[in-house]
Amino acid sequence: MRYILLAILIGFPLAEAALLVTVGEGHALWVIAWLVMAAIIGVALIKEARFALISRLASSLAQGRFSLSALIDSGRTVLAGLLLIFPGLMSDVMALVLLLLPVRSREIELRSAYAPHFTPRSGVIEGEYRHER
Repeated sequence: MRYILLAILIGFPLAEAALLVTVGEGHALWVIAWLVMAAIIGVALIKEARFALISRLASSLAQGRFSLSALIDSGRTVLAGLLLIFPGLMSDVMALVLLLLPVRSREIELRSAYAPHFTPRSGVIEGEYRHER
């Protein structure tokens, strides 16, 4: 198992480099332009995933739920952004596949016996209150 992982870690960059050299022989300027644009898009995807995660988690927490799909979707977007930043055509194809896969929505109810419970439909917060002077 260790050798398989080592072969993948060494073989993938070598395969990327061989593919880039093969394609770049006839179309060097187009390949360089592709790599630069892919890196720019990758950085933009990572920045967008951060803001999207914060807003989606905030809205789901306001409803009393924890959105697992927000975490998974943002994680996939960050991984796709990293694959786009990594120079190569195979990694760009893998990033596009990651971005195009559908996501199932999963939300987890936030319930705790010790924490106050907020029901957004009624606007009532249940809990104890003690005023001290």
